[in-house]
This record gives sequence, structure tokens and C-alpha cells, in this order.
Amino acid sequence: MSRRSALRAGAGVAVAGTFAAGCSGGGAPAAAPSPAGARPSSSPSGPAKSAAPLHAPAPLAFTGQPVQIANGPRGRPRVALTFHGQGDPGVAKSVLAEAERAGAHVTVLAVGTWLDAYPAMARRILDGGHDLGNHTLHHTSISAMSEREAYAEITGCADRLRRLTGSIGTWFRPSRTQYATPLVQRLAGRAGYPHVLSYDTDSLDYTSPGTAAVVRNVTGAVRPGSVVSMHFGYADTVAALPAILDAFDRRGLHAVTTTELLTS
Repeated sequence: MSRRSALRAGAGVAVAGTFAAGCSGGGAPAAAPSPAGARPSSSPSGPAKSAAPLHAPAPLAFTGQPVQIANGPRGRPRVALTFHGQGDPGVAKSVLAEAERAGAHVTVLAVGTWLDAYPAMARRILDGGHDLGNHTLHHTSISAMSEREAYAEITGCADRLRRLTGSIGTWFRPSRTQYATPLVQRLAGRAGYPHVLSYDTDSLDYTSPGTAAVVRNVTGAVRPGSVVSMHFGYADTVAALPAILDAFDRRGLHAVTTTELLTS
């Protein structure tokens, strides 16, 4: 049994219901029943509940990295799991709990309207040691917007992150696209983000292909330095995460935040 399997022994998660639309899907998030099996030590708002104001890290500029980052250094056994933050908060907490049981840290790119609906999730994410970033205000197709509209989408989410955490978030990822256009890259820089976060491995979990398919999509494509795109709000994601982390463990890969992936 691997180290991560031992950590998770007996800690199952059951999820049912309808879940949020993914980055290539349409529609607004749908409500879902709260999942069973949440970690007993976790409070509703996070593992370390506190009334103190948050002071989250600001975006960093990484020397030698392009404006648009799709992966980190290939020579180190690190992988960044990144989650598009939208959907039922109970499912999101189950994803975070599964990662934390395995000692993994992740990156969450939150949708601004999701933060409006569930502001406590910002603290839950940060208290778990995860990166928190910006995935636009409304999660609509930013590539199709005018300059004014696109900038408002970026800064609208940044404003919500600043109010909740004291920072605009460590990363920006455009909505409904894997890669930001040159215009969106420029607007993100104007808003305070030195880099735009893309990815080189797509789990396709938002298509609800089944747990086994999500595991194959990730483990079949991931390499040292990979950035993996995943989503909150899908039963397949919660169910697949233990097997994904076990596969990483067997290959000597460590799931870290994107900040850690790019830090020497």
C-alpha cells in the first residue's frame, strides 16, 4: 500500500446530485446535496477556523517564465493540480479534503460570483495551504469580449478576492479557454497579474466521463512539471482524486501549488 493509500484508508467520500458546468460547458452552477464523508476535523469554513482577517500572498513574477505559463520545470518531480472554483461548496470541500489527506496542495482559480455566493470558501482554501487565484467574475467566454468587458471580468473577480483576502490572488486564468489571447494577457498584466496560468494536461472532468476516464486523462498525460486542469463541482473529480494521487506517489511525483511548482 502506498503512503497516500495508507493516509486515506477508510476515508471514503460519497457524492450525489447535479454539479456545475465546466469551462467548456454552459449554464450556471446547479445546487447539489452536500457530500458525505467529510473529514471530521474540518470545520464548515476550513481546517483552522479563525476570525482574524486574511492576508493572502500577492501575485509573483517568476524570472525566466513566459507571461503565459502552461507548465513548470520538467526536471523536478512536481505537478500542480489546478481547480476551477465554481459549483456546490460541499463538493469543493470534499476535493480539498481528499488532497489534504494525501498531504497534497492545489491551486484554486475562483469565479467571482462563486465567491459572492460562498465567501467562506476563500478562507477554507487558504487555510488548507492552497493557492487561490482569479478565474474571472462570471465565467463566460473572455476571448469573445471587448477590451472593456474583458478587463471588467478580470478586475471584478480581483476586487472580490481583495475584499476577502487582502490580495487579488496569486494567479489569473482566463475563462472558457485554455490559452489567453494577447489582449487578455495584456489586460491581466494591467490588473496586476505578471503571468496568465494555462495548463498542459486536461482531466476533462467537466464532461463527466466517469471516474476511470478522469484518472486516465490525468495519469496518461502528466509529466514532471505539468499543470493539470480540473474542476470543483463534479462527482467524478472527487472519486478520481485518490487514484490520481496514488499514481503520482508510485511515480515519485508530488502534488504542489503552482507557486511551489515554479519556486526553486
